[in-house]
Amino acid sequence: MYKLITIREPNMPVVTSLQRIEDTAFIPFAPDNTDYDNFKKEVLAGAELQDADGNVMTQEQASEFVGGLA
Repeated sequence: MYKLITIREPNMPVVTSLQRIEDTAFIPFAPDNTDYDNFKKEVLAGAELQDADGNVMTQEQASEFVGGLA
């Protein structure tokens, strides 16, 4: 399970990284990071993704989010 981490800007939250819930590791959005690559694969395969408020995204929402990443 993963959770998005954001910085709250007026009228526009900015996603800055994500956290792997099981070990609280923070994973940067870096294409050369193996944890980041694993995150994308796992979410597309059905792993749970939470938004910054802790709400679980639907599989469709999670897949759409990951599909828009580099």
